[in-house]
Parts: sequence; structure tokens; C-alpha cells
Amino acid sequence: MPSITRDQVRVPADVPAIVRETYVDNYMAATRGTGRLMLFACDQKIEHLNDDFFGEGISAEDSEPEHLFRIGSQGVVGVLAGQRGLIAHYAADYPDINYLVKMNSKTHLVKTSAKDPAKHQDDPYSPQLYDIQTALDLREGGVNVVGIGYTIYLGSEYESQMMMEAGQLIADAHSVGLIVVLWIYPRGKAVADEKDAHLIAGAAGTAVCLGSDFVKVNPPKGDDAQTSAEKLVEVSKAAGRTGLVCAGGSTVAADTFLSQLWEQIHVGGAKGNATGRNIHQRSLAEAVRLTKAISAITLADWSVDDALAVFNGEKDFSI
Repeated sequence: MPSITRDQVRVPADVPAIVRETYVDNYMAATRGTGRLMLFACDQKIEHLNDDFFGEGISAEDSEPEHLFRIGSQGVVGVLAGQRGLIAHYAADYPDINYLVKMNSKTHLVKTSAKDPAKHQDDPYSPQLYDIQTALDLREGGVNVVGIGYTIYLGSEYESQMMMEAGQLIADAHSVGLIVVLWIYPRGKAVADEKDAHLIAGAAGTAVCLGSDFVKVNPPKGDDAQTSAEKLVEVSKAAGRTGLVCAGGSTVAADTFLSQLWEQIHVGGAKGNATGRNIHQRSLAEAVRLTKAISAITLADWSVDDALAVFNGEKDFSI
């Protein structure tokens, strides 16, 4: 099992000395003492409205927001990421979860994909919803807030506004000892291929320049010459000391998902994962087992076969 000591946590120089221990506390909590991040992404109720929570192939349990917190409480996750209001409604009943406050969001109603120019309405912009004090207010109220998150759509005509907001939020977060995860997705009229590895590597490099502790990206698309995980090597190197985590995407079979995750870490150099739909669209029991299977790979270097045995209920995993 990979593990790090408190002394091995690289504290950025913009974290004041007075809160360095707080930063280390939050980093160790978020990564479960491993240096890797298992992020349970629960921000889609704005991002995708109810499309991800109700419909064919989605467990009926997912129609209620509390399903997310039941999974986070009973499963094994590093952090549960969601908007401030969502966390505020439920955190008091689930105090043992580590929370990451998502600071900006947008819906998917305005079409922003350049794949079909005829349907392109506007380049994406995800506005900042609140300032760092709102996250601190939650923490001061007893909620276990360890960090914040922010999405940037690189290549959007609004990228400068998002980078400015993210840059200031990162400075503010580090000033009080919080960690930061950036979601960075190339998207908009200027982007011909959102899954191009070289472009995604540029997004990862942007994250380290902005000072983020982790960056969440979509894995690149593989081709006949290289698999997705092999292409991810360029991305993870570009991220430098910013930990790279890959988005989970839409729900797929557990064995496929776990195999992809293992390769992202052990071939591509990723430092964890950020998974939402693949977890919460399942029943509570199945979702809990999947968090444990994902964490077995991410936090403990278990094999795909052993992790799949956890998902199938043949083994247990805890940390």
C-alpha cells in the first residue's frame, strides 16, 4: 500500500507558515495518507441537471440527493465534492466525510460542443458562485471541509475570466490551508478535439501554473499507436507536482472501469481518480462496493482481479 508521512507532503510556498500544519492535515485526510486522491464527484446535479439521476439504467435510489451522502459515508472515498448548498443540507448528518466545496458550476442546457457547429450556442463559462469565506463558514460550523474545486474550460472565449477566478481562489484557499482541485476541460469553438493528449497535457500544465494541488482531466483518446493510458504519460509529466486524476465518465461495466483505472495509475502516471456517475447511478450496496474497489486500486495498489472481487462482494476493503 502506498503511503506518505506528514514530512513528505510538499507544501506549496504560498501556504503561510501559520497554516502549514492545517494544509498537511487536509492533504493527508483527502488522500487517506497515500498521496493519491479518490474523489467522489457529486457536482452533476447542476452540471447535468436530473439527467444523471433519473432514467433508464439508473438506480431509483439515485433520484434523491441523500444517496450521494449514504455512499460517501458507507463507502471508502477520499473526498466528496459538491456545491456548497448541497453539502450544507446534508453534512451535519454525515460528519465523517471529507468534503470539497465546488466553487463554480453551469448547466448543460446551453450547447457548447464544437463537434456540430450548427448546434453550438455559446462557448462554455462556469461562473464562480461564492467566495472562499463560504467554504470557511462551513468549516467553522463543524463541516469537515478540506478543500475547494473549480472548473476551467480551456479554449473557451471566457477562459481568461475562469483562470482569473481560479487563480484568486487558489491563493485564497492556500492562505487558509485548504487544498484545491481544478477540473480543466478543453472545450469551445477553438477546440477541435477535446480528447487530444497533447492538448490535455497543456491543460495539466495550466493547472500547475495556477497552483492547483490536483487537476481532474478527461483521459485522452487512444489510437492504433498508443492506448489512452500510454498517451496519459505526457499529461502526467506536464502536471508536475500537481497530482493528475482522471474523470470517470459515463457508467460502464465495473471490470472495464477498474481496468482503465489501474492502467491510468500504473501506465499513465495518474495520482488517483475522480468518479461520479459510475458510482452513484448504482444501488447503494453496489455503489459502496465500487467505491471500495476503486479505492483498493487507487489507495492500496490492489490488482484489478482483487478489486473486482471487492466489487463482487467476495473480498472486503477498508482503510
